[in-house]
This record gives sequence, C-alpha cells and structure tokens, in this order.
Amino acid sequence: MNTADRLDLLSRYTEEVVTEDELEALLDGEPTAYIGYAPTGEMHIGHFTTIRKLADFQQAGVDVTVLIADLHAHLDSEKSPWDLLDARSEYYEASIRAMLDSAGGDPNSVDFVRGREFQLDEEYTLEMYRMAAETTLSRTQRAASEVVRQSDSPALGGLIYPLMQSLDVKALDADIAYGGIDQRGIYMLGREVLPDHGGDSPVCLFAPLLSGLSGGKMSASEAGSKINLTDDPGQVEEKIDGAYCPQGEVEDNGVLEYVRFLVYPILEQRGEDFVVERPEEYGGTLTFESYDDLEAAYVEGDLHPQDLKNAAAGYIDEAIAPIRERLTDRPDLLVEAYPESYE
Repeated sequence: MNTADRLDLLSRYTEEVVTEDELEALLDGEPTAYIGYAPTGEMHIGHFTTIRKLADFQQAGVDVTVLIADLHAHLDSEKSPWDLLDARSEYYEASIRAMLDSAGGDPNSVDFVRGREFQLDEEYTLEMYRMAAETTLSRTQRAASEVVRQSDSPALGGLIYPLMQSLDVKALDADIAYGGIDQRGIYMLGREVLPDHGGDSPVCLFAPLLSGLSGGKMSASEAGSKINLTDDPGQVEEKIDGAYCPQGEVEDNGVLEYVRFLVYPILEQRGEDFVVERPEEYGGTLTFESYDDLEAAYVEGDLHPQDLKNAAAGYIDEAIAPIRERLTDRPDLLVEAYPESYE
C-alpha cells in the first residue's frame, strides 16, 4: 500500500485531522497510535464506530495501543467508584476486543494498557506536577469542557484529567492521538505543552460524535437513544424502527450516521454493497455501492425511511451479534462491573 492509499485510509470517516501534512510525514516511518477509554458506563454502538476505525489503522500499518484509563474514570466526578475500576476495566477490554474483531481488525495485535500500570510511576508523576504548575486553571477547564463533567464548583480531579491525558501521549510513545471530536480541546492542549515536557506534539485524528436515534446528541442515559452491545435482534429492530428519520433529512439522522460510519466501512472491507430488499410492488431490491449514492437516493425520495430502517437494522444487528454473544457468554463481566444494574 502506497503512502497516498495509507493516508486516505487513515483519514477516511474522520471529523478532522490535525494536521494532514504531519500525518503524511509520519507515514515515511513506522507510526504508532493510541486511543483511550475511561471505563465508566456500559459501552454502546457509539463506541463501536470509533473502535471500528482501529481496523483502518492496522490495515495502514500503524501500531495501535488502547489505554483503559481507569484513573481517569474515577477522577471525572467519580463516574466509576474506586472499588469497581478493575471490573469495569476488564469489561471494557473484553468489549473492545470483541468490537475490533467484529469490524475486521485483529485485537491480538493491539497493546492494551491500564492507566495505573504507568500513571503512578515517579517520572510520570513529576511531569504531571510540572505541567500543573505551568498550566492555568482557565486553560485546563477550557480544554476539558467537552469531556469532563462541568459544575460551578468542579472537583480537582476533573482539572488533573486533561493534564494526564496530554501526558499519556508521551508516556505511551504515540505519534497519533485518536479520539472523538469532543477530545479536541485536550489534545490541542497536549500539542501545545508536550514539547516543553520531553515529548512531541501528536498528530490528532478525531472521530465524529454520532446523533442519537431520538434526534440530537446521543445520550448514554436515554435508553432509546442508542444501540447497546447486548441488545437482541428484536431490541435493535425496535430502536431503529422508532428512530428519528424523516424523509429526505440528513441532519441529526442517527440511522444514516450509523450506516455511514459503522455499516459501510465494514461492508467496504468485505467488498460488499448495501442491499435494501423490497417487494417488487414497491420497486424491488435496491443496491448501493457507496454511502453517497444511498444518501442521494434518500434525499431525493427514492429510498423510503422505513426501507432504510429495515435494512439498517439487519446490518447493525449483524455487526453487534458476535459482540453480544461474547458478552452474554460471560455474564459475570456486566454483573461485576455494574452490580446496581445486573444484580
């Protein structure tokens, strides 16, 4: 694979690349990338879209590290209680491995690291204190505003959080920092301060944040807003069937976004098209080689919302089926990680 193809593979389905020139320069060597997940609430299809991207990294010859950021999960307003960090970290790793496998990647070639394995080391701690001394309160709050829970009287942990995330890039020796676009403020802080702390400014790749099925931003607390990794086929179909998906409208259309950022990349990897099966009396089966073709047909009214939903539900269920099977085969993972929900 030549440099242009690798660059296209790495940048596709992203919201922003900072910067493309820097990313292209990295491809002259053997770049490394990392993504971090704080093990808080249960993982869902929104996580799956970002994890799927790791298959592109692997295909482009980029070594990948996944950080299970256990300390971060507690620092952010104690979203994960201290005594549940190990159980939730184990659940997150198992879920991420299953998602990457389902997306056509190789989970066995990914390095999984937990925060406490290196974030308590003396060198890391001293650099964090130095960074804290040099970074203003307002700069830190601004960097974390889209990630850390906000309040009029924020906990100190939420201010340490972005400093540690910036320092993680150096500690994990990552050339590329990958995450959702909500992480942008933190990684821009990292690009700014890391050169003064013995590191390099990372290239940053940002994934889009998907709309919820009910329209607007996806909400982890709203059951109908997202597809859970353990939802059965009936639940997937029910949630997609009830989703906000007005004819011809693309904005805030979670069904279209799932198709674009999850279904199509998996189909492309398999060399398959998106097929909408319809009775002959309603126009017969439709086949779309690209997402752009599908969206155009939807906007022009040639693809009905219900037909889109029916097809999307099938493809989404197919994608999460092996993940669901792994997690339901190990019910202890969810029981131990979320005892308030499963006991």
